[in-house]
Amino acid sequence: MGKQVKYLLDESQIPDRWVNIAADLPGEPLPPLNPGTGQPLGPEDLAPLFPMGLIEQEVSMEPEIGIPEEVVDAYRLWRPTPLIRARRFEKALDTPAHIYFKYEGVSPAGSHKPNSAIPQAWYNKQEGVKKLATETGAGQWGSSLALACEMFGLECEVFMVGASYDQKPYRRAMMETWGASVHRSPSKLTEAGRSQAEHATGSLGIAISEAVEVAVASEDTKYALGSVLNHVCLHQTVIGQEAIAQLEMAGEYPDVVVGCVGGGSNFSGIAFPLLRKKLKEGLDTRFVGVEPSACPTMTKGVYAYDFGDTVGMTPLMPTYTLGHDFVPPPVHAGGLRYHGVAPILGALVKEGLIEAQAIPQTEAFESAIIFARAEGIIPAPEPTHAIQYVINEAEQAKQEGDERVILFNLSGHGHLDLAAYQSYLSGELVDLEFSESEMNRALESLPEAPSVA
Repeated sequence: MGKQVKYLLDESQIPDRWVNIAADLPGEPLPPLNPGTGQPLGPEDLAPLFPMGLIEQEVSMEPEIGIPEEVVDAYRLWRPTPLIRARRFEKALDTPAHIYFKYEGVSPAGSHKPNSAIPQAWYNKQEGVKKLATETGAGQWGSSLALACEMFGLECEVFMVGASYDQKPYRRAMMETWGASVHRSPSKLTEAGRSQAEHATGSLGIAISEAVEVAVASEDTKYALGSVLNHVCLHQTVIGQEAIAQLEMAGEYPDVVVGCVGGGSNFSGIAFPLLRKKLKEGLDTRFVGVEPSACPTMTKGVYAYDFGDTVGMTPLMPTYTLGHDFVPPPVHAGGLRYHGVAPILGALVKEGLIEAQAIPQTEAFESAIIFARAEGIIPAPEPTHAIQYVINEAEQAKQEGDERVILFNLSGHGHLDLAAYQSYLSGELVDLEFSESEMNRALESLPEAPSVA
């Protein structure tokens, strides 16, 4: 056990550019569509929601985009994050596999989400925006944007998915500590919320509709999204870039890269820089995105154009979807309860460059307990799904006598999710059933749009 565990970079090694995987996609990417005209979306269509600096990133095909120095200065609060060789976890699993994880729980908000919240707040500040409206599932994104808005002097209004609002009161307290106003979604404050009142547990799709409605109603307010869009996935690539440098320090390179997937931000962050290396250098690395079996977007959804929100206020995006008005069961991994997935990630799954797996929440929490007792870190409910897949991969390595290298993104800690752990430890946590009939009903409501087959 007396071997190196942590691989640390100096602050001078924080990446100064983001990796834009859109430049590496095979073929021409399918464009998002204006839901009113059915035509490809232009910058003017996005202007009511986002500042031009982010719109340019959203549509850019440049392979790299520079990170503003003010953003790098803010990143220095916690970046670079550590890469950790999970030697105790390996021993607990009795596996010859070498397991590494990138630990994003060291950020002030306890997750990877500030990697995008800070540049989003900064770009909005540069264009004179006074307030940002957003949604949050488990609260990691909402707390991160609240922090970022406080740093740059912006107001922040958050619509928090009802199930998580009830399950995670201290996430709400964190947002309010950093000055945000937080509403339980669906709320009575918006037309979108009132129209979805029967869905008491809420969903990310409903909360997005509410935040978008607030943003478009005021000239000095914009909308901020914590996942799914290209510019969000772009900002998260600081994770994978740092991991590549740290793996070089360890003298290893991953055979398998694993991350949990809701909208796709943390998986994109760890995977996209390494995927570029695979495409350019012909490497054999596998990439596995793991989602909850109660919300199996990539494994059971259809690839089609759909709205990113429930009410239908957002552009049409080509993606894997369960249907925009599908309301997922209230699993504790609130950040993974999304009916769609990032279009850029969906395209990579469709091309076979990324594998998709689904894990029940009881198995995920069982794995989290094994990991926490070995490594000492209590994971957020979302990355427990990735940990379960890592255990499966490590077991296969054991059976085959293979010292494969496994890298996963531990996207956040679970210190504010202990109610979920208490439920598991007391035997009260159950697997929530995914309803194919509800999915089929929702898929019947897909908007008319060109085929993506």
